Amino acid sequence: MGRALVAGVGMVPFATPRTSAPYDVMGEQAIRAALADAGLGYDAVEQAFAGYVYGDSTCGQAVAYRVGLTGIPLVNVTNNCSTGSSALFVGRQLVEAGAADCVLVFGFEQMRPGALAMQWDDRPSPFERFETVKDAVQAPSDAPFAAQYFGGAGIAYAAEFGLAPDTLARISVKARRHAAANPYAVFREPVTIEEVLSSPVVYGPLTRLQCCPPTCGAAAAVLVSPDFARSRGLDGSVAIAAQAMTTDRPISFESADLRPLVGYDMSAEAARQVYEKAGVEPGDIPVVELHDCFTSNELISYEALGLTPEGTAEKFILEGDNTYGGRVVTNPSGGLLSKGHPLGATGLAQCAELVWQLRGRAGDRQVDGARLGLQHNIGLGGAAVVTLYERVD
Repeated sequence: MGRALVAGVGMVPFATPRTSAPYDVMGEQAIRAALADAGLGYDAVEQAFAGYVYGDSTCGQAVAYRVGLTGIPLVNVTNNCSTGSSALFVGRQLVEAGAADCVLVFGFEQMRPGALAMQWDDRPSPFERFETVKDAVQAPSDAPFAAQYFGGAGIAYAAEFGLAPDTLARISVKARRHAAANPYAVFREPVTIEEVLSSPVVYGPLTRLQCCPPTCGAAAAVLVSPDFARSRGLDGSVAIAAQAMTTDRPISFESADLRPLVGYDMSAEAARQVYEKAGVEPGDIPVVELHDCFTSNELISYEALGLTPEGTAEKFILEGDNTYGGRVVTNPSGGLLSKGHPLGATGLAQCAELVWQLRGRAGDRQVDGARLGLQHNIGLGGAAVVTLYERVD
């Protein structure tokens, strides 16, 4: 197996549903930005993978055709919130296996205002098994369905380890502080702990400012083989050192605890595989883009990824070990909470941020001397993708 290098990345500024361009325009802009960053034309791309959730079949072709009509294979990928990194997972395998030397991966989402909702009500839901477990653990609620899951996970964590009322709010405050330096983020204005706690309650410990907003956006990456990079004189300084995708196991549905149900164990196993393959420890990693769809998920993900031992996430937050000047900078982009969460684009936006960090081109968000970067992206239903990038020059 060879290595997959990330030769180019690009994204568009994320936007609210009321202010965004259509998905095909955003997708085209992201692809063109990634190709320009790589120094390649679309005719160099051998295969492409498009990620999106809310759209009709072949939306990926509608986006790519705005860039070129070269007849290449293009596969559309959907895996809920982990869609973008799932497409990256497939493209990376293709390059590593030597089946292609240049692969384009892009993701986009044109979302509607309001909480996430199922698209179909005339067929079995993929969440039936999940709903059965959730409803056995907590009372029915009219709250948005995702908030019930992740809010319930936060309740379970607090019941086992304890959690001060303002601990989760501190994650939102950090996210806004980081996003202030990110021109691609939707919400860049600072907030205080008091403002976070006084915003409307959504479910359990979660208030509105602790929940990621519906967002529109697009991002893309160009993956190439080392030989291709050398022959074209491309920037081959960032490689995918290791990557793993996991899906649910029996533990997700056997516990009266929503943490396994929202992906804690999937994430922990994917991280374990990545660390083992790359021969690194969590303490070696200075920067992480993790899946903070809700503040409660950022907190439990600290422990799932091994960034801090089980039961110590609150201490990790209070001591500032999750930000600049601490042990590891988490979500320098502002994360899903502040950058926004267009489902199909999120995994590739995380990729772009970490590539910029490892190239030393993240501007005021730069983590000094970063040579490793970890990405964590999950989708209920379910899939977790953990990716480790390294600087190789």
